[in-house]
Amino acid sequence: MSDIKGMWENFKANINEKKAAMWLAFKSKLPAKIQSFLDDFEPKYAEYKKSALCDTIETVLFVLIMVIVIRFFVCEIRWIPSGSMNPTLVEGDRIIVERYSRFFKGPKRGDIMVFYPPSTQLSNSPIPLLSRLTGIFCKDVAYIKRVIGLPGDKVEVKFDDDGAAYVYINDEKLEESYIKSPYEYTPCVKSDEANEFMLMNTAVAKCGPIIVPKDSYFMMGDNRGNSFDSRYWGTLKRDRFVGRAVFVARFFKLKNNDKK
Repeated sequence: MSDIKGMWENFKANINEKKAAMWLAFKSKLPAKIQSFLDDFEPKYAEYKKSALCDTIETVLFVLIMVIVIRFFVCEIRWIPSGSMNPTLVEGDRIIVERYSRFFKGPKRGDIMVFYPPSTQLSNSPIPLLSRLTGIFCKDVAYIKRVIGLPGDKVEVKFDDDGAAYVYINDEKLEESYIKSPYEYTPCVKSDEANEFMLMNTAVAKCGPIIVPKDSYFMMGDNRGNSFDSRYWGTLKRDRFVGRAVFVARFFKLKNNDKK
């Protein structure tokens, strides 16, 4: 064991010597003023590297970078603030959102996705971007809905005589066991019967038919009577997706029954 430790120490010493030699060779080619500045700076930097402040700063930076890497490339945790996905997801549920698959492929029909709706203006300025990547003080509004229509699909909502409504994909009825109720759909207008004002108004639900454009998706909440989704604001571009919900943690509140 001592031999291995000694070999490792020798290896590190050789690496440090090579780095020092490369640095001196590089510095010798710099102008005299810069060399003089570096000669004054190096002792101060060496003292800083030995200080507790250096350890603190490096630890904070490392944690911040790891948070960004994990949230952007791997997964993140979010909570459900509304009832638009009832009964699949209820208010207060915590979900794990995986983010890596979006770099390789688009979502499938039925996937539950977190995304930024068209109404959310995403700023790429340093502070808002850092906030969005880390989740710290992030003010960007995100939705969670289910993928219903894929690129190229014809999507339409049709009402039966008994008041029940169903989604049709390419003129075929979509079987949806996850929705709250087919009798709780929000009334909507057919696209071919609506005027331009109604089609552009995000307060009006549209039944379709609508052809989903390339690289876009038609999103709907499972609670069809209480979901602000693609029926109102149209299709969603693929680059607006945050990730796919893969795990749900539900915490139940215990009620205390007072004895009388």
